[in-house]
Amino acid sequence: MAAGRSRIPATKHSVERFTLDNGLRVVLAPDRSAPVVGVAVVYDVGIRSEPEGRTGFAHLFEHLMFQGSENLEKLAHFRHVQGAGGTFNGSTHLDYTDYWETLPSNALERALFLEADRMRGPRLTEENLRNQVDVVKEEIRVNVLNRPYGGFPWLRLPPVMFDTFANAHDGYGSFDDLESASIADATDFFDRYYACGNAVLAVGGDLDVAEATALVERHFGDVPARPAPERPSFAEPDLTGERRESYTDKLAPLPAVAAAWRVPDPIGDFAGYLPYVVLAEVLTDGDASRLVERLVLRDRSVTSVGGYLGLMGDPFDVRDPTAMVLQAHLPPGGGVDKVLQTIDEELDRLATDGLAADELARTQARMATHLLRETDAVLGRTLQMAVLEQQRGDPGLLGELPRLVGEVTEEQVRAAAATLRPQRRAAVEVVPGGGAR
Repeated sequence: MAAGRSRIPATKHSVERFTLDNGLRVVLAPDRSAPVVGVAVVYDVGIRSEPEGRTGFAHLFEHLMFQGSENLEKLAHFRHVQGAGGTFNGSTHLDYTDYWETLPSNALERALFLEADRMRGPRLTEENLRNQVDVVKEEIRVNVLNRPYGGFPWLRLPPVMFDTFANAHDGYGSFDDLESASIADATDFFDRYYACGNAVLAVGGDLDVAEATALVERHFGDVPARPAPERPSFAEPDLTGERRESYTDKLAPLPAVAAAWRVPDPIGDFAGYLPYVVLAEVLTDGDASRLVERLVLRDRSVTSVGGYLGLMGDPFDVRDPTAMVLQAHLPPGGGVDKVLQTIDEELDRLATDGLAADELARTQARMATHLLRETDAVLGRTLQMAVLEQQRGDPGLLGELPRLVGEVTEEQVRAAAATLRPQRRAAVEVVPGGGAR
């Protein structure tokens, strides 16, 4: 395929953008194909933003935002959304926190009122804080401490790969930090990060642009203006020597390993970044992929292998620095050194010999299918547009991603593979501690 040409077309989404006087950025994406709307609010604050001594605070605050707001008591948000036949949730990421609702389109104003009310101020009481600290601690017990491979690799790789607190610390948080959080801490966090100027509101689905604009202005227009805080640089140097660590997981029945390499800036060097997104799929997507065919099917040195961009598997909604991650689970007695050596061999072979006939096109077609499927539903589309507006000022990029993936050339993938050298690698090994009883 010639450079710059793609057999995968772009997808056109209708998008309207504007900014309220208080600094809130708004994205409207009408789609009248089904009587459903998605509402998403994305705040430019995530795990990397939390201060030292307050690990886990971004996630804790996500919980606090559901505990009542300026005009609504605790659990009212739940009742009003579910009473309209809708669903809701929120999630915390490295670089942002999101909140969303999906509802019948006749309930759009209800969702806008709810999000605007907690943007004015959540109910930060001592009771709510202590209760949600306990909820988060229990979540850590369930998802990390009392679960095989808990936190692997998203909590275990960053402190091996990175040196700064922002990039390396435990995003779930330590119990000591969570327990010492105060109302003053929560109030300061809200005032600093949950400002109109630090947020994006996206509404997608069955909406009339003029009516939706009027509703947004009615409910969000009088939210007090507060500017976005200055975002610090989280940059740090690339590795110049291999880093490896291991730890014993008393619940893990079998060994595992994850390896990661730094990749170009996903936003500042998007063209340089995209070949790594494609490379991860060439290596691990499907039985015909390089590492599945070699490690799983031929050598049988691993039972599974996966690859992705972004330490939380979020290739198109993460800032620099980030990484390409390969992870594998091994059979009993499997050797991690041999697995890493084989990965190096396959990367060298790809960089030197190139790709087989149709290997790249097949991978790109699968990637385009996944991208289209993920954003076919109104919520997936609305959330992704909100993040693209937040980080890039370009929600319309969503429709361009399949085409851009399809324009990555074999030469670019080979060049990307050639950079993934052992001396730039961070790896963490799970040593099984006996398995579940």
